[in-house]
Amino acid sequence: MRLNQKISIVTGAGQGIGAATALKFAREGAIVVVCDVNHEAVTSVVAACREAGAQAQGFTLDVTDRAAVDSMVADVLERYRKIDVLVNNAGITRDARLQKMTLAQFDDVIDVNLRGVFHVSQAVVDRMVEQGSGVILNASSVVGIYGNYGQTNYSAAKFGVIGFTKTWSRELGPKGIRVNAVAPGFIDTPILSTVPQDVLAKMREQVPLRRLGQPEEVANVYAFLASDEASYINGAVIEVSGGMTL
Repeated sequence: MRLNQKISIVTGAGQGIGAATALKFAREGAIVVVCDVNHEAVTSVVAACREAGAQAQGFTLDVTDRAAVDSMVADVLERYRKIDVLVNNAGITRDARLQKMTLAQFDDVIDVNLRGVFHVSQAVVDRMVEQGSGVILNASSVVGIYGNYGQTNYSAAKFGVIGFTKTWSRELGPKGIRVNAVAPGFIDTPILSTVPQDVLAKMREQVPLRRLGQPEEVANVYAFLASDEASYINGAVIEVSGGMTL
């Protein structure tokens, strides 16, 4: 198992890519810390991880609440004494064109998708530096590389996450900590549940593989990057998009 006994925090782990990542890590032998704002979802994913044979702990967590983030990290350290992997997956969308976007829509997305990544990363980094090891994995998006109509806030946040990744890989690499980002394309998650079928068909047509990605396909990349097999990968942004940006 590639992640045997690695203490791994996954935010936004209640559904979609986050839930798939938590379960993949569990199957790879990690001790999984499941974090999400949805308490019932946390309970469900923790149970699934335990059914897969892993140790798992859950926290109902809002990544925009720094006091709650610090408390979660303190609890994890009290129990396990170390943190090996952080997957910053928590994210939301509040789409609108520039002319129609409200300040609340803009602020909500920046707070969760960008500030939240900062909060949790800063909360764990001191212990990783003390350990001389660690992996931080950030959820960006192809939208964070190429932009997207109606997603000023989301694009800005995901561009920002890439900036975090590049900067932290320089700052923390000499201390034994690797920082990378994953940029998914169109992934079949609950976020797409309200998208009309004709729009989904057009989305599939944009992908050379002619299908949407599955959450497990992104989780597989996170698991690889978290493992020692990726020991010389640092500062990378890896697209998982089926080639849609070609």
